[in-house]
Amino acid sequence: MRFSVVGAGAIGGLMAARLSAAGHPVHVIARGPTLEAIMSDGLTVTSADGSPAIKTAVSASNDFSAAAGCDAVILAVKAHQIIDIADEIPKLYGPDTTVIPVQNGIPWWFFQRFGGPRDGHRLVTLDNGAIARAIPSDRIVATVAYPAAERRGPSLIHHVEGDRFPIGELDGTKSDRAVAIAAAFSDAGFTSRVVSDIRSNLWVKAWGNLAFNPISALTGSTLGEICADPETRRLVTDMMLEAAAIADALGVRIRLGVDKRIAGAEQIGDHRTSMLQDLEAGRPLEVDPLVGVFVELGELTGVATPSIRAIYAAVQRLNRRLIEEVTVS
Repeated sequence: MRFSVVGAGAIGGLMAARLSAAGHPVHVIARGPTLEAIMSDGLTVTSADGSPAIKTAVSASNDFSAAAGCDAVILAVKAHQIIDIADEIPKLYGPDTTVIPVQNGIPWWFFQRFGGPRDGHRLVTLDNGAIARAIPSDRIVATVAYPAAERRGPSLIHHVEGDRFPIGELDGTKSDRAVAIAAAFSDAGFTSRVVSDIRSNLWVKAWGNLAFNPISALTGSTLGEICADPETRRLVTDMMLEAAAIADALGVRIRLGVDKRIAGAEQIGDHRTSMLQDLEAGRPLEVDPLVGVFVELGELTGVATPSIRAIYAAVQRLNRRLIEEVTVS
């Protein structure tokens, strides 16, 4: 398959490098130092498990038209950055181009092809309408990015752990295109299969992001440190229980208990969450897709979210201060 990868951060860079190394044509859309580094040095992925480094050359540009007509677009920019490039994304489309969003948190498309009375409901925290117009729901095949990775240079990615990328149509059907994408991801060394309940898979990942990301940014702590401290562990538990109540109200089945979800994060150990990495790099934080949207979903379903609201208020203030400092500098 011919892939265009929009955004070469930790996950986008990991996917682009491994797909390219597996023989799939890949074009990366990037800018600034990242684009310059990829054009001159390609992409390099190192692994915490000691696997041989992957170094591969990929075509790259900042021009969306350069990859027009690709089979699939891996949309790997941060969730809050999509609106800024929404008008550019259709330049990548051919008649059958599929878009594969890989953002953290609850996605803007959550209620698209959802069925029932909330089908098509727009999450205003995430989309003012521009994203849905640029990316029609029938082009989307969803995935959940479970790997943990860090960007250690403009074109250098360090893979910490994990390799799962479940694939699913928004309406739960098993399509030829979903099967083809899962096969391509498997070629690249990822564990990928087509599932009929992609939102349940997504919720398990978003569940952890909701709690661990903002707490890590507010405290400067790794996953292991948050889990080891009784007070922050209790706060994580409270936030997850509130989110579980929202999932239940929406009919989303979570096939994992809170304790097991926290234990899974604990096993990763001293990993810095994506929000902490962004904070340390002086980049704006993914506040609404990871936290704010749960406040909106709580209001939609009538579920009280006091712990989530408190952390949302705190991390919003942190993000505003970060943006002010970047603007002044």
